[in-house]
Amino acid sequence: MATSGLALGTERNEALDHGLELLRAAWTEFDAARLMQPAVERDTLRVDEPLPQRGEGVVAALDAASQVLDQSLAQTRPRFFAYVGSSGLESAVLADAMAHSYDVNMAGESGAADAVEKQALRWVGEFVGFPAGGGAFTSGGMVSNLTALMAARTHALPRSRDEGMTVPAALYASSESHSSVERAAEILGFGKRHLRSVPIDGSRRMNVAELRLMIEADLSAGIVPVAVVATGGTTLTGTVDPIGAIADVCEEFGVWLHVDGAYGLPAAATASKAHLFAGLDRANSVSVDAHKWMFVPKACGVLLVREQVELFEAFQHDASYLVEHENYRHPVDGTLEYSRPFRSLKLWTAFRAHGADAFRVAVERDIELAVELAELVRARPNMELLVESPDLSIVPFRRIPSRGDIDAHNHRLGELIQADGRVFVASAVLDGKACLRPCIVNFRTSSDDVRALIDIAEELGRDLEERGQ
Repeated sequence: MATSGLALGTERNEALDHGLELLRAAWTEFDAARLMQPAVERDTLRVDEPLPQRGEGVVAALDAASQVLDQSLAQTRPRFFAYVGSSGLESAVLADAMAHSYDVNMAGESGAADAVEKQALRWVGEFVGFPAGGGAFTSGGMVSNLTALMAARTHALPRSRDEGMTVPAALYASSESHSSVERAAEILGFGKRHLRSVPIDGSRRMNVAELRLMIEADLSAGIVPVAVVATGGTTLTGTVDPIGAIADVCEEFGVWLHVDGAYGLPAAATASKAHLFAGLDRANSVSVDAHKWMFVPKACGVLLVREQVELFEAFQHDASYLVEHENYRHPVDGTLEYSRPFRSLKLWTAFRAHGADAFRVAVERDIELAVELAELVRARPNMELLVESPDLSIVPFRRIPSRGDIDAHNHRLGELIQADGRVFVASAVLDGKACLRPCIVNFRTSSDDVRALIDIAEELGRDLEERGQ
């Protein structure tokens, strides 16, 4: 009988040993900063070749994959300060590999996996201080926010699933909320024009007085206020909206409150920052990306809701290929996705391996490093901190050249730092000012790495000045 050639057969043990050696080498390298980011060698990687008709063997293929990864930007490295992303917690990486090997589908009945996902949701709720009655693991903040706002729409407009948006309705979020909220408004039929951009106050937080006025104006105009999205750590500056005051307004008008904590919500578990999240327990739903500041690999978005029934009412369908037993609903009836991997296993395993306290300590350490970075910026006469002090772990700053255009200098400096490769940081524009926007969400990052960022920015900035840029 002919075989497909897909089974590893006698190569299996060699492939496992070789794969683990590659993984061990990568983890060892992540322990310290690399000197530079290697260039993409297209010829060596053979990325322009056509589809291979015959295989070269798993060991050779793994070596090629290792080369690809080495020449890719890895957020796991301790001097990656650019995007808010995972730092590749090793225990979670191993659990994720096991989950993908078993390839459990979380759409329907999945035995123990279903019980573990529910437990992991409860654990996340306990960790951040939210009374979770249910939820779902998602691909990330975009899907989590969309799912929550679908539940909010169904709650406010129960006939909208059948009839669509037959009445005008509105969502509310601060002017510095994540773009995923705007996408959700478009996808769910509110329309971009019915996403109210609430002004921020002098501390960059949602102006609650303006929120109240917007809701009152919409009610007077016959527009249904459906949900307010408070941000638990903005992507631009890490600012946390005044959740408790927003909850007061939402309760007064009977409006759903969703807290988008994709980046910053783990800080609610720390002693130093828990006060910023006062009122979180009054929200209807919250989201957090565990693949950001809970260190596990992508994708591991978490949506928590007070009442699981809200998700069932928003998503449940009767399908002849998913027969439900008495008092049982398939997980797919509470989620946007159908085929869904066992994402929760990596976080569940990490909690069991390290305990919640270890996560708190790591998040607190990143917050301390952000304060240290801010102080280093203040100590440089030719650098300017663009926030009074960091709420969480984002520290936007810019370099002031001795002459020439400040914005052009900082745009060019961001490009030069990335090309240099010793550290990696992203540029941003804050209040019209071009700046660097380092974010610290890595358990590997140290004080030495933070100092290196400032020293390299100054070194390359001086080079630009000498070249008249």
